[in-house]
Amino acid sequence: MAALKTQIPEPEHEEENGNGVEIEDVETAPESVKKNKKKKKKKASGNGALIQGDAAPQVEARPQENGAKEATAEDNAEGEKKKKKRNRKKGGKLTQTNPPSVAIVDLFPDGAFPIGEIQEYPLVNDDRTAKDRFSSEEKKALDRMQNDIYNEVRLAAEAHRQTRKHIQNWIKPGMKMIEICEELENTARKLIAEEGLKAGLAFPTGCSRNHCAAHYTPNAGDETVLEYDDVVKIDFGTHINGRIIDCAFTHTFNPKYDKLVEAVRDATNTGIRAAGIDVQLCEIGAQIQEVMESYEIDLDGKTYQIKSIRNLNGHSISPYRIHAGKTVPIVKGGEATVMEENEFYAIETFGSTGKGVVHDDMDCSHYMKNFDVPYVPLRLQSSKALLNIINKNFGTLAFCKRWLDRAGATKYQMALKDLCDKRIVDDYPPLCDIKGCYTAQFEHTIILRPTCKEIVSRGDDY
Repeated sequence: MAALKTQIPEPEHEEENGNGVEIEDVETAPESVKKNKKKKKKKASGNGALIQGDAAPQVEARPQENGAKEATAEDNAEGEKKKKKRNRKKGGKLTQTNPPSVAIVDLFPDGAFPIGEIQEYPLVNDDRTAKDRFSSEEKKALDRMQNDIYNEVRLAAEAHRQTRKHIQNWIKPGMKMIEICEELENTARKLIAEEGLKAGLAFPTGCSRNHCAAHYTPNAGDETVLEYDDVVKIDFGTHINGRIIDCAFTHTFNPKYDKLVEAVRDATNTGIRAAGIDVQLCEIGAQIQEVMESYEIDLDGKTYQIKSIRNLNGHSISPYRIHAGKTVPIVKGGEATVMEENEFYAIETFGSTGKGVVHDDMDCSHYMKNFDVPYVPLRLQSSKALLNIINKNFGTLAFCKRWLDRAGATKYQMALKDLCDKRIVDDYPPLCDIKGCYTAQFEHTIILRPTCKEIVSRGDDY
């Protein structure tokens, strides 16, 4: 989920400034299908039609007594065959539709999904150790042991890439924010081949606008409309077996915000380059802040220095746990904790033309079950029922009120408040800087592999 908010001391004085695929290749088809195809060649055309099922082995149909019915069956079979081939390249490989609707697993039938951008680790302490990771046989062996996990994350990343590419081309001023979120989520669910807690969306779609930096998604009935002059942060996640891709970008229509977007993208890429095994988290934050605050932007005749939002952070990720314990600051200072081998991180940065500090504001929409919550007895039957819905549909992944509606929950406001009061569920209100300012965000998920650093969510867009 978007950012991890940290508490910072309040300064004494601050200014307020304003479908199943038919088997075509006999060589790779099951033995039963091969035999049936041979039988089909021997059949005389007048002895009856051979009807193919979508997934089951082929069986011979009884001779048709009515010639018209036989012709209709053949026409239907021919039409179905054309429909199935519609999204195929030569050679029988499926291609993505527009808008995207084909599951990623069907696009890569061999089960090998695209690898993200590979970077070498920065030289820390022992230069030889960092340089030798690419060539070390021991590290290569450790890398291979984790290949199944890496492949799951790459599948989630490819679903994320194709979904955001569609949204970037589709989104237009004048659309309702709830319409944008539903289009994105419906597309992502198709591409990830949603299956309960095994595969699906990792957290609600953040579509925070302007001074709101993170954790805003519309609740049911929200009529907010995206405007031409808005700066919107699109932050959403996908997962396979709890392996989460947390990735975000900033979208604008007015080119006057280009410098803000450029600053935050550059800062995020700086943080990614600085990250690595044995690197102290505070060192990453210092490099991010230096790059971020080297940028300025002119808006409406006034010049603003772009500031890192100092109480928002990147974070480590573990299975079914979006905030896994370690924080990656985007300003200097912070903990000297080091990154470790085989850890997953969301490297994200936020830039602002305001104070560079966010606070809770607006109606809450994001919620998440506390990962470490002990057993807590519940007296309200409605609270028990709602907790059962949360456990079944989301587990410890984040959710929103729209998703509770989708899961069939009704009249849950009091029950949700009860769960939050007992700290079984945590609420995550929208995080906002001062009104009138603009904020931007970019984020990628990286894997600290034994041999190299993989920016698994990297695409040709950012």
